[in-house]
Amino acid sequence: MLLIGGGAAAGLLIAWGVWPRSYRPNLAKGANETLINAFLKIDTAGQIIVVVPQLEMGQGVTTVLPQILADELGADWRTVAVQGAPISPLYANVLLARQFLANDWSRLAGGAGDWVLEQIATREAMMLTGGSTSVRAFAQSYRDAGAAARVLLCKAAAARWDVSWESCSIVDGLVTDGQRKLRIGELASEAAGFSLPDILPERSPDDDNKRLLGQDVPRLDLPSKVDGSHNFAADIRLPDMLFASIRQGPPGAVRLVSTKEAEAAKITGFLQLVKRDQWVAAVATNWWAANKALDLLDPTFETDTPPADSKAIAQALEDAFDGDRGRRIHERGDLAKSFSGARLLHADYRVAPALHLAMEPPCATARVSDGRAEIWVASQAPAFCRRAVADALGMAEEAVVLYPLSAGGSFDRRMDHEAAVQAALIAREMKRPVQLLWSRAEDIITDRPRPPAHARMTARLVTGGMIDGLAVKIAAPAADAETWARIAHRTPATEAAARASAQADARAVSGLPAPYAIPNIAVDHYPAAIGLPTGRWRGQADSYTCFFTEAFMDELAQKAEIEPMSFRVQHLGHDPKLAQCLTTAAAMGGWQGGVAGSGQGLACHRMDGGAIALLVEAGMENGALRAKSIIAVADVGAQPHPDIARQQIEGGIVFGLAAAMGCAAQYDQGLPARAILGRLGLPRLAHVGAIHVELLPGDGEPAGVGQIGVPPLAPALAGALFTLTGRRHRSLPLIPPA
Repeated sequence: MLLIGGGAAAGLLIAWGVWPRSYRPNLAKGANETLINAFLKIDTAGQIIVVVPQLEMGQGVTTVLPQILADELGADWRTVAVQGAPISPLYANVLLARQFLANDWSRLAGGAGDWVLEQIATREAMMLTGGSTSVRAFAQSYRDAGAAARVLLCKAAAARWDVSWESCSIVDGLVTDGQRKLRIGELASEAAGFSLPDILPERSPDDDNKRLLGQDVPRLDLPSKVDGSHNFAADIRLPDMLFASIRQGPPGAVRLVSTKEAEAAKITGFLQLVKRDQWVAAVATNWWAANKALDLLDPTFETDTPPADSKAIAQALEDAFDGDRGRRIHERGDLAKSFSGARLLHADYRVAPALHLAMEPPCATARVSDGRAEIWVASQAPAFCRRAVADALGMAEEAVVLYPLSAGGSFDRRMDHEAAVQAALIAREMKRPVQLLWSRAEDIITDRPRPPAHARMTARLVTGGMIDGLAVKIAAPAADAETWARIAHRTPATEAAARASAQADARAVSGLPAPYAIPNIAVDHYPAAIGLPTGRWRGQADSYTCFFTEAFMDELAQKAEIEPMSFRVQHLGHDPKLAQCLTTAAAMGGWQGGVAGSGQGLACHRMDGGAIALLVEAGMENGALRAKSIIAVADVGAQPHPDIARQQIEGGIVFGLAAAMGCAAQYDQGLPARAILGRLGLPRLAHVGAIHVELLPGDGEPAGVGQIGVPPLAPALAGALFTLTGRRHRSLPLIPPA
């Protein structure tokens, strides 16, 4: 029970006594396996089986987390394997859950508030993947797990040799006292019987003997992905399984109005329709037949809200500025005094809704029988997914088994879990296992995009080209609040959107204030109800707030008659690392000062504990924008696997390029105007030149790398485009698809 009252800061009363305070691993283990702890099993052959609760969606988490554990253990990397984790409080992602759960009272309560949020996240088993939090949230847990296993194995060996366990160590998978050696597998079952010391000794930073940290070890998921044996959701095959495709109503759909069932029945292999108010699925002996039947079915739905429309969305953002729900999120100095009587500079910026466009559309396989359900699905929130399936089927959560799978990309698309719920309902009705796969068009049409946003930027320049005051007003839906309402509270999408639009949210302006030393600054968020459900997206709100800030910095630099890099550096005296990233990128890319015709633009950003700067060199070919080369310099701490860090930053850059050049949805009558990948203006290989990612030497804790490459790309490309066209581009995408 948690009680809060007596005013904003009156106090906090916490009573957790009736809840358990410790948890045991619920891992299944084979006859030849020994359970060491919640993150590790060892079999008699010496295989190190590392348990990973995070969704592998291409970011390499099933390599990096095992690498941390294996390094601390002293394992031979060739013996390391990975297993997905069952749902358990032991695997709660407290860092990401805290971001979702934080509110005014928890911030006011300080450390006590953080503790409460941590307890809620743990006891609700909030297993979450996203926000570049996997390594930051779990690195210490994996170090501890590896250290614990090393101590236990050394104790087992020491008992055999009659020596002190402190004199033993593990190198390259062998336990040794300097003279004798034993394999890990020989000792695992004995090791489990020993107890741990009160303080776990970690390997010394000076111990460079066979260290795995900082090494580009082979990715564990790569061989199976290359040879095709890696199982994604659509690869699951069960006895007597059927296949389904689905058509869903637009936002606000309340009733399925009409279908052409006679036409659907003409398709060979078609078996049955499964209908609900907001969707209809066709089931067949193969997926092609199911999807073709739906094409002929031509379902129509009745809605209780006006259909989403791009003009109406733009007007809703404009109207939000005049509403009474805006709130000041950040404030520093005295902006009113700075602006009083001064000559001010203004600019407006806009971004369109940005689609996720993961390579793999939503898919789930379900088997429901004998009061039990099994779901094979890739989920960023598996505990919430299981709960939603259980609710839909009217079962207890314990009766639902979720088998975690890898995802073919996500970008937070798999925070939502409709496909799993739909597959379970269809399987129950068919009384056979069913695999539901959404078509590409269905994925695009029903996507919950990164929200559109409108920014009003106002600044005052003083002598020397310094910014004395900056006001940032942003109208945008609160996508994080919407997402949390949907997945944690099972709130219908349209209701979640309406609820989120009622309150300003700091997460809707993440990335602000910018990392510049501006003495007087204010950031305001104006929540907007746009009639379109939105969702989290790679880069989150930073993906547009960085565009607003950095594009405006270019314009202010021009007004101050200072070249863009120097203008930024003179505002970064307090942040030498970010300044170093910026100057290094400029030096590596041959920065020409942003002169006309150079095709060069740059931008920088801080996010997820790291810093990054980009220099983009672009060109126009037959009226089409091309990124000829991209230089990225990042300070992201001591990364366990530097090459995966570089891969993630490069992937973020390409993702940001997609948002800058296309990836946007224009809505008409509730539907995107384009629902085919080839018509969305996405960059092709021929459009992207060399990308070089340089990591500055670092010895601090690793920063998040999955998102940091996304935000600065668009403003850097916009700056490059200005040097080619002489015109400022203040909207994303920069050049809408024809």
